[in-house]
Amino acid sequence: MEYQEILKHIAPCGLNCRKCLAHVKGDIRRLSMSLADLLGPNFGEYAGRLSAFEPALENYDAFRELLEFFTRGSCRSCREGECVFFACPVKDCVKEKWVDFCFQCDQFPCEDPGLSERLTKRWRDNNEEMKRIGVEGFFERVKDLPRYP
Repeated sequence: MEYQEILKHIAPCGLNCRKCLAHVKGDIRRLSMSLADLLGPNFGEYAGRLSAFEPALENYDAFRELLEFFTRGSCRSCREGECVFFACPVKDCVKEKWVDFCFQCDQFPCEDPGLSERLTKRWRDNNEEMKRIGVEGFFERVKDLPRYP
């Protein structure tokens, strides 16, 4: 995949936006919409009857509510709009530094990217890997991995 297209997938922090539950063009939204369509609007009635044979279906209403939530993804990513993680300072910093990814900045790794401890570790690891193997190589490695390891 070309660099400019990769920018639509990989955020400056190295997270894959298209694997996020909130992304409008993400796999979670797309697959959730497909599953909702396959089940149809009336499966709840069938789930109620089938729950006598399969107790897990007693929870169908809660499952459907969650499934509907996953179909509502509306985020376009921090590069193409406003990320649902609106407080992330990384998206503003890369714009100020005129870089696409943090590793491209001469101050990387900065002291405090303004993320939680866990996200800071992912941010640093992702950007160090991109620096080492290139953005294209990084994308190839992560493109099919889950966003939430």
